[in-house]
Amino acid sequence: MKAKLVFSILLGASAAAALPGADEVVAPPPAVASLPAPLTEVDRALDEIDRQERELKKELAGLGREADGAHARTIARGRAYVRLSRAGLLPVGSGFQALVDHAAKVERVRRALGRDLTDERRLAERRVEIGRHLEKLKQRRGPLEVQQRALATARDALLEAQDRALAFQRAFESNGSGSHTAVYGAGVGPSDPADLASGFGSMKGRLPFPIPGRAELKSARRPGTEGTGIEMRAPRGTAVRAVYAGRVAFADDYTGYGKTVILDHGDRYYTVSANLADITVKVGDDITSGARVGSVGDMGQGALLYFEIRKSTEALDPAEWFGI
Repeated sequence: MKAKLVFSILLGASAAAALPGADEVVAPPPAVASLPAPLTEVDRALDEIDRQERELKKELAGLGREADGAHARTIARGRAYVRLSRAGLLPVGSGFQALVDHAAKVERVRRALGRDLTDERRLAERRVEIGRHLEKLKQRRGPLEVQQRALATARDALLEAQDRALAFQRAFESNGSGSHTAVYGAGVGPSDPADLASGFGSMKGRLPFPIPGRAELKSARRPGTEGTGIEMRAPRGTAVRAVYAGRVAFADDYTGYGKTVILDHGDRYYTVSANLADITVKVGDDITSGARVGSVGDMGQGALLYFEIRKSTEALDPAEWFGI
């Protein structure tokens, strides 16, 4: 192998980049339950507005019925008062007591009419007051609903990020069950039945590279891993292939890694292909050796594939596996 011409390998002790890594990934992310408190407060405020609106509208409906009754009484008493007033001194002919009784009756109706008019005015004023209160609640509701939507969006993004982090963690602990989207295509690679029967560990020292053609290699490390990974510089869009048959345990974006595919090869061996431009497999896919899992991407440091080999969560020296 013409290492000086083809590869620039800087394997060994390299300073850890200031990014989160495997050790940090395994630790559960912060509990989301403690984070959406502002959303809970906004929900409470909106619930209180709903409660007040329901009570005010119920009261308004009751006042409407009461106002209708008061108005009917006012009309009836008003007509009675008009009839009695028109009677004038007619009762004089029936004697003084009849005149006194008539005058007292007119006064009672007048006072009752006054009370009816006062009740109608009171009911009308209360209805106007409720209307103003409902308008104020409506004005309060608008900004709170905007805030609720914004907080809900932030919460959903947080939950999605947490789910992604947990999926990344679970990739090294499970058989890769999950639900992430993509398509996948076939490729080439170790197909000797003896190699496949012996398991991933038997490929140490002769593992094929995940990208074809010329590549420049550089020792690298992602967030807090105990061992090193490797960067493989190649043209953007170069196909990235599975180095060994396995099942897709993770296929999504991940902080510090970019678009990432983790393959479970059995016996707690995993390979991590990161910094991808696209992902062409989905979680749960059983893929053959050489199957295309994505393509080389660029996260701002040039087009490259970041690749790790892990036993459980421990990153292994890739040089020993590639035989370089």
